[in-house]
Amino acid sequence: MGSQLKKAQFTFQGKVFELPVLSGTEGPDAVDISALYKETGLFTYDPGFMSTASCTSAITFIDGDEGRLLYRGYSIASLAENCDFLEVAYLLLYGDLPNVAQKQIFIKDINLHSLLHEQMSGFYQGFRRDAHPMAIMVGVVGALSAFYHDSLDIHDPKQRELASFRLIAKMPTMAAMAYKYSIGQPFLYPRNDLCYAGNFLRMMFGLPSEEYEINPVLVKAMDRILILHADHEQNASTSTVRLAGSSGANPFACIASGIAALWGPAHGGANEAVINMLQEIGDLKRIPEFINRAKDKNDSFRLMGFGHRVYKNYDPRATVLRESCHEVLSELRIKNDPLLDLALELERIALQDEYFIEKKLYPNVDFYSGIIFRAMGVPTSMFTVLFALARSVGWVAQWQEMIAEPTQKIGRPRQLYQGHPERAFVSVHNRTTASQ
Repeated sequence: MGSQLKKAQFTFQGKVFELPVLSGTEGPDAVDISALYKETGLFTYDPGFMSTASCTSAITFIDGDEGRLLYRGYSIASLAENCDFLEVAYLLLYGDLPNVAQKQIFIKDINLHSLLHEQMSGFYQGFRRDAHPMAIMVGVVGALSAFYHDSLDIHDPKQRELASFRLIAKMPTMAAMAYKYSIGQPFLYPRNDLCYAGNFLRMMFGLPSEEYEINPVLVKAMDRILILHADHEQNASTSTVRLAGSSGANPFACIASGIAALWGPAHGGANEAVINMLQEIGDLKRIPEFINRAKDKNDSFRLMGFGHRVYKNYDPRATVLRESCHEVLSELRIKNDPLLDLALELERIALQDEYFIEKKLYPNVDFYSGIIFRAMGVPTSMFTVLFALARSVGWVAQWQEMIAEPTQKIGRPRQLYQGHPERAFVSVHNRTTASQ
């Protein structure tokens, strides 16, 4: 936690109160209001916690105005260019990048837990065949706590680490099984001789009847997508994981709660919304119509995948993923896919049109990940599942950090009550109106 030498003054009913001002290593200062109620009898009101820091953290930093994203102090571009996903996972969990020996041990530890308990395959059979894969993931991840009782004690650092390994290792297996179940194909067991991203792609698209051919371009793209989505500070799903964890809930339940929050269309469904928008446009000839609608402030239509509520400049993740997107399209040589043609034309316009440049409505990471998934053959129902697969590492790191915090307390937001004041009870026979 930063310095408490600076003070902010707050005046209420003629009395001046002094509040500590905390400074982090990056970003704006924060007024410490933890003693505000005790000293003044007042709460603060901040819907959506848009101006409230709910915790201290050393994991991820975002500078939305400058378009910066750091994991443990490293720029996202340098990590995506030079690391694989498990290196970044190690960084998020332990604070530093691994050396060769540490990386080998970490990969071995993760691979040791990549198999799912065989009885859990029966869980999938209990879902309808057309169940949304995110519904399956919420249920199956939460059910891990019923099978792995030796990693539920959150006060034991060894058990916390074991649970973390299991969640990171089993997420690709569970995600691939959700997809396989939906299309009626047999589950594939993980192969520990493959990299994390390559193993997942094989479990998604491979068959027992023939060997899956690993395409290094697709593996690289998937690896980058996982890295770029691994953590993003205190977003809705991460805050949900922390809030659930603050109650002492087991780690599997906490991550399941994060998956449920991510499922919301305002959070994790943005890349799926990109494909839906392209389907709505439907034809290259209609692009000018939709561009004009996007510029019309009286029209509710929005170009999905352009701009970002956090990044007021270019999304730094999009800069990295744009390269992978074009590599994938070139490698697969996809022809006659009108949606991909539409996407590339929209990208061209957005990067040249003065309106988009002035408003900084550049293509974001969801735009490019949606195109990549489409090109790979990933159905839109699986887009958010892949987001959850990547973000599980960040959730685990944030949960670990929260549990280890000495001053950690159960989350208990206050409210501004605007209901009835206390009123007298009236028996049912004497009530004349429903409002009494």
